[in-house]
Amino acid sequence: MSTPSPAGFWIRLVASIVDSIAVGAVLALLSAAIYGEFVLDEYTPLDLLNLLYFLILPVVWYGYTLGKRAMGIRIARLDGEKVTIGTMLLRQLVAGIVYALTLGLAALVSAIMVGVREDKRSMHDFMANTYVTYEKPDALKQDSQSNEQEELA
Repeated sequence: MSTPSPAGFWIRLVASIVDSIAVGAVLALLSAAIYGEFVLDEYTPLDLLNLLYFLILPVVWYGYTLGKRAMGIRIARLDGEKVTIGTMLLRQLVAGIVYALTLGLAALVSAIMVGVREDKRSMHDFMANTYVTYEKPDALKQDSQSNEQEELA
């Protein structure tokens, strides 16, 4: 199955950096408010917020995270359906476990896959039947088409 307008390695990397900065800033501020200091070098209950960000935001925001939205890319399912919490659990949690068990080797292979494969799919994309694309979700396409029709009227 071909993936329309797949997003490659560099744009996905920049989106990840934007996400890391955004989430890191919020977690640092929360850490300072809760603990009275920045606690970023050890695991805290705030790490659950980090996980929830990557699990829930794409489900409620058509496959976007802040970084992906800023770069104009999103996560999409191969079958065209909206990403679900199950999709994101496979993509984030299961893939994260695989990457950890292989001591990062699978993550390196995954990055190379995004760089060299025509469809730009990584290991976690294969696990969750997803891809990352520049295509807007159907709901946003319909909204923009409706706006264009209203402007023409």
